[in-house]
Amino acid sequence: MATDIINNQTFLMAIVAWAIAQILKVLVNLVQERRIIWKFFFTSGGMPSSHTSTVCALATGIALTTGVGSVAFSIAFVLAVIVMYDAAGVRQSVGQHSIFLNRIVKEFKFKASKTEMEKDFREFIGHTRLQVFMGAVVGILVAWVWVTISGI
Repeated sequence: MATDIINNQTFLMAIVAWAIAQILKVLVNLVQERRIIWKFFFTSGGMPSSHTSTVCALATGIALTTGVGSVAFSIAFVLAVIVMYDAAGVRQSVGQHSIFLNRIVKEFKFKASKTEMEKDFREFIGHTRLQVFMGAVVGILVAWVWVTISGI
C-alpha cells in the first residue's frame, strides 16, 4: 500500500506543486521584506496559494493521464473549484475580520491578561484572487511539465 502511494505519479505531482508554492511564498516574502522568514513555508495564506496549486496539479494530472471524461477528473475538478472559492472568499474574509478585531482589541484595551492581549487573531489566512490564480498556474504547470517529461 505504501509503495502504491509512493509510485502514484498524480499524487506526487500534487505534493511537488504544494512544495514549490510554499518555497515561492518564502521567496516572495524575501523580495518584499528583504529577509527570509521560514514560517511562510509552513503557513497558509500568501502568494501563491499552495492549496490551489495542490488541487490544480491533482486535477490537471488526472486530466492529462486519464482524460477529462473520467470520474476521477470530475471529483478533482469540483474539489479544486471549492478550494479556490474558499481560499479567495471565505478565508480571505476571515483574514479581513481578524485585522478589524485586532484593531478593536488594541484601541479599546479590553481587560485581559497581558498574554491574551499580545496574542492577535491570525490575519494571514486567505488569498486574493491573484494569489489563487498564481497558485493555479503553478499547479497546472507542475502537472504539465511532469507529464511531459515523464511521458505518462
